Amino acid sequence: MLNSSLNETLYNWNDIIISSTGFTGPLAEYDFIIVGAGSAGSVLASRLSQGGRASVLLLEAGQGESVLTDVPILAPLLQQTGYVWPYVMEYEPNVCTGMVDGRCFWPRGKAVGGTSVVNYMIYTRGLQEDWDRIAAAGNYGWSYNEVTQFYMKHERANLKGLKNSPWHGRDGELSVEDIPFRSKLSKAFLDAAKLYGHRRVDYNTPDAFGFSYIQATLQRGQRASSAKAFLHNHKKRKNLHILTTTRATKVIIDPSNKMAVGVEFHKNGRVYQIRANKEVILSAGPIESPHLLMLSGVGPRKQLQSLGIPVIQDLKVGQTLYDHISFPGLVFTLNQTKLTLVERKISTVQNILQYQQYGDGPMSSLAGVETIGYIKTNVSDEIGDYPDIELLGSCASLASDEGDIVAKGIRLSNWLYNDVYKPVEGVESFTILFMLLHPKSKGYLRLQSVDPYQQPSLYGNYLTHKKDVDTMVAAIRYIIKLVDTPPFRKYGAKLYRKKFPNCLEFEFDSDGYWECAVRAITATLHHQIATCRMGPRSDPEAVVDPELRVHGISNLRVVDSSIIPRTIVAHTNAPAIMIGEKGADMIKRTWNLY
Repeated sequence: MLNSSLNETLYNWNDIIISSTGFTGPLAEYDFIIVGAGSAGSVLASRLSQGGRASVLLLEAGQGESVLTDVPILAPLLQQTGYVWPYVMEYEPNVCTGMVDGRCFWPRGKAVGGTSVVNYMIYTRGLQEDWDRIAAAGNYGWSYNEVTQFYMKHERANLKGLKNSPWHGRDGELSVEDIPFRSKLSKAFLDAAKLYGHRRVDYNTPDAFGFSYIQATLQRGQRASSAKAFLHNHKKRKNLHILTTTRATKVIIDPSNKMAVGVEFHKNGRVYQIRANKEVILSAGPIESPHLLMLSGVGPRKQLQSLGIPVIQDLKVGQTLYDHISFPGLVFTLNQTKLTLVERKISTVQNILQYQQYGDGPMSSLAGVETIGYIKTNVSDEIGDYPDIELLGSCASLASDEGDIVAKGIRLSNWLYNDVYKPVEGVESFTILFMLLHPKSKGYLRLQSVDPYQQPSLYGNYLTHKKDVDTMVAAIRYIIKLVDTPPFRKYGAKLYRKKFPNCLEFEFDSDGYWECAVRAITATLHHQIATCRMGPRSDPEAVVDPELRVHGISNLRVVDSSIIPRTIVAHTNAPAIMIGEKGADMIKRTWNLY
């Protein structure tokens, strides 16, 4: 029913988005072919087609946005629709034990705009230490000061108190705003943090260690996707063609000279092979970009040979995978009303009309998430103010929507939800999420088949390193301590102490209990990176160089979040857009398109 209603309200993105009268199919050749119209691919296509000097074909497996994708509070609902690739991690016995089939769900955006169409819209760039460490590893041009210009180029910030900040752009296409809706709990979160010595900061500056209200990719209370920012105004460019519902299946590489010369894709039951005169660029994301490389003969030699794929370039594609994980299972109850987003109280005609007319109210909430803070736990081995945990204050919990949306969106098992969370349905409750910023555990992906429609095998290897478990338990203890302060106590905030049925052997609030709990609800925050890791030629794990060119293959680049070589203190949408911006700059300089 939901997918049907979404499909009925599509924006006017034609099946083949045309830019010239009478265009009915792709041309035989283009200067640039970009695979993936997501966070990075949208800005890349926009920049490369500026000025009309180069022809660009942008391929997207998904379709256009809808009126419903505009509404921020629906973010978790969208992750259960045709707007995502419904990836599922392989079974790993000690994580996601409370999920359906004991497997973690990894939805990724499948739309014009990619994951920026279905994410929680949190705008974070990463800390200065993150990008400076990446640059110090031999990735010239990627230091904090060097990447900041590419963030600011496309940013159009409208943030209270930051009008004159030198760290924000004002004239770009991507709208970054404060969330219009704020509950009283958001102030309690910041006031409690202040009691523990945390400063209020603008976290998108070099001085980022502290707490803040969230900056979000919103425009007057509506989602501001990459497609809206970079493509909607350019549909009529004669040199930009965008094909939707189109599945790229292979990069065509001439094995005699190891040069990428085109792309093979499927569209309406037909197979096309289109030539790229200058470059092929993969912006298909951290799962599909490595998937396509391996299908094209670029990847680990033994793995490709085992599937009968001729090896063109032996690279460790997919052999490194990092992800940010969370534990959304904490619940705090309140003894006062009208403080949280209880579904039955917010899904009212009044709230819907308020949102339609003014773009504010509960419907403009990022599904409850309002505030952000960085902490360094007592188990951190980092030097200085470098956080190991991100906190996200929310005015909702797993029980707030009565199990209809968020629990289903992470594929939480009915037996766990019904036993633990159903008893507090309708009760005023909230959570504070946290994000493990720098996991020691490293995952990978493998090609299962030569069939491009079969997803690769995904291995997160979550919590295989004891330090990750210790850090998550420390984060839980910090959150409990944070809530046990006057700003929260005045609302009667109390930790909900219902034990998980699969953790009964442990004493509640013991380290063993919390480890069992985080292994039961091990939730991705959709920040997979490093599967096409960037690094100099001397880096044995690297797939692309600092100019995002695939090592050993000419005229082929990867431009998306898969190139980020190490974990960063950021949700990856903003970095992906920056990578698209910086990638476009490097490509235009290569081909003298300025």
